[in-house]
Amino acid sequence: MTLPLVLPAASFFDRNREILQLRYPALAEKLIRGFRDDFTVERAATGDPTLSCRGIYIHSRQDPAREGLRQAESVLSENAGAPVILLGFGLGYAAEALAEKHRERILIIVERRKELFTLALEYRNLEALLSPGKAIFVIGGTGGSVTGALALLEKANSPPPVILKNRALISLSPEDQSWYADAERHIRTWASKGRINAATLQRFGRRWTKNLGANLSGTVRFPGVRGLARILEDRGIPVFLAAAGPSLNGLGPFLREISRRCVTVTVDTSLRFFLHRDVIPHFTVSVDPQYWNTRHLHRANSAGAALIAESAVYPSVLREKNFRRIFFCRSLFPLGRFIEDRTDPKGALGAGGSVATTAWDFARLLGPAEIWIAALDLGFPGRQTHFKGALFEENAHAGSRRFLPVETLSLQSLESGYPFPVKAADGSMVLTDRRLSLYAAWFENRLSQEKNIPNYSLSPQGVSIPGLINADIEQLLTLPPRQEEINRILNDAYSRIDGDFFAPEEQKGRERRYAEALECLIRGLEDIRNQADEAGQWAARGCEKYAAGTGGKKAAGEIEKLLSKLDMVNRSISESPVKEAAGFLFPPAGDLEKQLQNRGDPLLYHLEFCALFYRSLAAAVHFTLKTLRANFPVKEPQNSTDN
Repeated sequence: MTLPLVLPAASFFDRNREILQLRYPALAEKLIRGFRDDFTVERAATGDPTLSCRGIYIHSRQDPAREGLRQAESVLSENAGAPVILLGFGLGYAAEALAEKHRERILIIVERRKELFTLALEYRNLEALLSPGKAIFVIGGTGGSVTGALALLEKANSPPPVILKNRALISLSPEDQSWYADAERHIRTWASKGRINAATLQRFGRRWTKNLGANLSGTVRFPGVRGLARILEDRGIPVFLAAAGPSLNGLGPFLREISRRCVTVTVDTSLRFFLHRDVIPHFTVSVDPQYWNTRHLHRANSAGAALIAESAVYPSVLREKNFRRIFFCRSLFPLGRFIEDRTDPKGALGAGGSVATTAWDFARLLGPAEIWIAALDLGFPGRQTHFKGALFEENAHAGSRRFLPVETLSLQSLESGYPFPVKAADGSMVLTDRRLSLYAAWFENRLSQEKNIPNYSLSPQGVSIPGLINADIEQLLTLPPRQEEINRILNDAYSRIDGDFFAPEEQKGRERRYAEALECLIRGLEDIRNQADEAGQWAARGCEKYAAGTGGKKAAGEIEKLLSKLDMVNRSISESPVKEAAGFLFPPAGDLEKQLQNRGDPLLYHLEFCALFYRSLAAAVHFTLKTLRANFPVKEPQNSTDN
């Protein structure tokens, strides 16, 4: 049976547009009317409009509103409180139900076709969805446009999102399939970041803490990057940023000419490439805390370059004789931030998990006319993993043998990240992996926000990143030489910073603030450690008594008092100014829950969890205190439980 066609109601569109202009003005400007493609709006059995495309129904022919409600309810039990991302808007039934049923959740609506979104505005009253102004719309653009919405989830510290798909809509054509697959890949890459960060913290957290303990005095010794902010602004001088991808190989002959025209910034992994060609960059950025990363700087005669570092780098990186000077950016970790923010704020730089992300944000901080980026491949062009002469290659040659040649080691490195093909900047295909695609998503998001500074890519075979403008080296070399002016600007900036930072009164005040912050940190950690240790013992004894099953009303009263005491400890710790530093090494709650046994009894389960929780917290804080005391001895109070 053919369903009758439905005519649009002018009042719907006018009212919906009014709400859009009020709540989503940028989206209202992008409305497209008149183009319908192969879509047909028909009347469902209930009288509501439904949508079809070349005989394929996007919504139910019987009751599209009920279908949308069922779809919304299907994610009700998934990850309570998690954001919901809807792929495929159609006429908005599922989106409307989600907005009604999950008002406490963040809702992101992703629709490839702008004209289809307009169609929904014409045929349905979407006031209930639009009026609150809480939903986030990603309409049109590329599939990667969803990264802007994901950035909002990051600011809200949200858990990984739940994805709900309109399967008919997202598979209408090969173009639709590709677009939504790209959007879903960006979503899953972003969601995997939390798991990657947790695994990285578990593996390297103690090393970071040791590094921070050894480097905290750098807060007093080294000025912050904030002193370099906008030193190139309105001067028309570009920055050249050298990442460490394989395409760096082709730029060796041009480095000297580039350094005459640009302020040059390298990452630590690409510094050797410059030095081997007798070119010293103006800045080198290093933020990786691992020992092996220091090998990139080992015996690197870079005394003419300034080092931009984070306070958790391996301590040997901060040997001042290796660099012209050292600047700190704001620590990525709560232990370092606690001291820096109270002693001498350094200036924050972005962190996307790769030193290249921090280096780009530093280049942006300088206020250049434009940024030229080399070797940001974020993939494996020609199946190469590194530029020739990289530390990896040197180590591979040193460790190769007859049955394990360099080629095998390189292939193992490539395949370890589960590579997959994506579009390259020049339109070809290039292999990338999950880790590199996460960095690409970070750059795409940040470039979408940075509209004032053009960013040019010199890596045509690298991963395509929206916002990066493809260019070639000839374009860069047409820029006029600015070497003398660059040197004058940097020397003036360094003189100003030295005059401010190393002034005797300022040094004295900074040392005083540093000592006060350090004492506050250690005393606060001691307090949390002692409270957590005591609370863990209380909870353990409560478990034993409750499991024994004795006591009647008296036992019930004791359990109630115990729960009240644990709640007081929890409030006290949550109000501590050092709580973030205390919880840095704390394992994820999910890892603790895996160790518990008594899941059948909610109260016993809760007491067991509390005992494990507080003991784990006490152990984590104990390690941090031990590390701090190794570098900054502080007299222990008499009531300490630290042995």
